[in-house]
Amino acid sequence: MNLEPLIRAIPDYPKPGIIFRDITTLLQHPAGFRYSIDMLVQPFAGAGVNRVAGIEARGFILGGAVAHQLSVGFVAIRKKGKLPWQTISAEYQLEYGTDEMEIHIDSIEKGDQIILIDDLIATGGTACAATKLVRAAGGDVVGASFVIDLPDLGGRKKLEDMNVPVRTLIEFEGD
Repeated sequence: MNLEPLIRAIPDYPKPGIIFRDITTLLQHPAGFRYSIDMLVQPFAGAGVNRVAGIEARGFILGGAVAHQLSVGFVAIRKKGKLPWQTISAEYQLEYGTDEMEIHIDSIEKGDQIILIDDLIATGGTACAATKLVRAAGGDVVGASFVIDLPDLGGRKKLEDMNVPVRTLIEFEGD
C-alpha cells in the first residue's frame, strides 16, 4: 500500500520553511491505519518483545495498537510533569534550548525487550533521549519503528549509531 497520499503535508508549520507531515489523515483511513500497524508489528512478531514504548502523543496511538497486536505491555514516554507518580527523566536538545521526557519508575523492568514507537523521526533528538531513558530504567531497546523518516535530518543514523535497529514505512526527502 502506498502511504504517501494518506499523509497530509502542511507547508510553513510550525514555522516558515518547514513542511509538517500530518498522520491524522492516515489514522482516519481504516485500511491505511491497519496496514501501518501491521507493518510496524511485522518485524517483531515472535521476537521476544515484552513492552512497547510510545512517545507522546502520536506514538501513544501507534504504540498502543502495536502493543495490542503483540499482546505486550505499553510504556508511556511523556513530557516532563505529565505523569502522576514517581518518574525518571532524560533531557534532550531542541532547536533552541532543551526539554525533558519521563517515564514512571516502575514502567520498565531490568532486561525488558522494548520497541520504541513514534510517528516520525527527524533529527532524532526525542528518539535518542527516549532510548537513553529506557536504558537508564534497565530496558533494552531492540528496535525503533516510525511511520515517517525525514532522512535528510539524520535522526535514523543517530539511533543506529546507538545500536538501535530502525524501521520506517515511508521517507520524505528534503524536510
